[in-house]
Amino acid sequence: MLGAVINTLLVLLTGVAAGALNAIGGGGTFVALPALVAFGLPPVTANALSRVALVPGAVASAWVYRRELTPVGGASTKALTVVSMVGGGVGAGLLMALPASSFDAAAPWLLATATLILAFGRRLPQALSALLGRPVSMSSRAVLIGQFFLAIYGGYFGGAVGITMLALWSIGLGLDAAASNPMRVVQLAAVFLSAGILFLFASDILSAPLILAAMLIGAVVGGWAGAHLARRLSAALLRGIILAIAVIMTVMYFLRG
Repeated sequence: MLGAVINTLLVLLTGVAAGALNAIGGGGTFVALPALVAFGLPPVTANALSRVALVPGAVASAWVYRRELTPVGGASTKALTVVSMVGGGVGAGLLMALPASSFDAAAPWLLATATLILAFGRRLPQALSALLGRPVSMSSRAVLIGQFFLAIYGGYFGGAVGITMLALWSIGLGLDAAASNPMRVVQLAAVFLSAGILFLFASDILSAPLILAAMLIGAVVGGWAGAHLARRLSAALLRGIILAIAVIMTVMYFLRG
């Protein structure tokens, strides 16, 4: 009995941390997914459950940022959000349709890719501009197409998808990451929402209702608080913390594999 209570509290705290990280700079999946696997859930179930549990936290963060949205190139906020929701649903469908072994094999490499993006994504815009000899500029159609594929990735896996959004917008449009962060949070909520709805009805996450409820509550608290704290904490410190978590979790996944 005591062990179950302790595990529930640990899941709750994991949800708080994941929700806060997603609100501040991304990386919540790096905390939620490995923790749920450690609590005994199969990787695919853990991935689906984390996505459903993080939806309310992402929505809470998006609500905090609702008055600070800046356009992403020529794409309207409505069009970008619709594309994010459709892509998120497609990615979630792929996760449910493909064999569990596919995710087991891909997860460490997806984590490694996301970790590299976390580590070097901020330098890509300058490097690409220097290589081409001119600033890079994406059309609204290109922005929406890129967002669609990122949303598919977010629905399937989700690790660092918000970071990759910022990287795409920065590389293709020269947008400042700090100014784009509110839009990142809104689009992350859209991806998680559509994927979460599918997972809720098509996966077996309801077989672990206590874990789901604990992480969901924690994510709401963390998402709300994290969005408010994001304006007060050092961006460099936050990036360092998220990157450290990403590296540790990537190593753990490769060792586990």
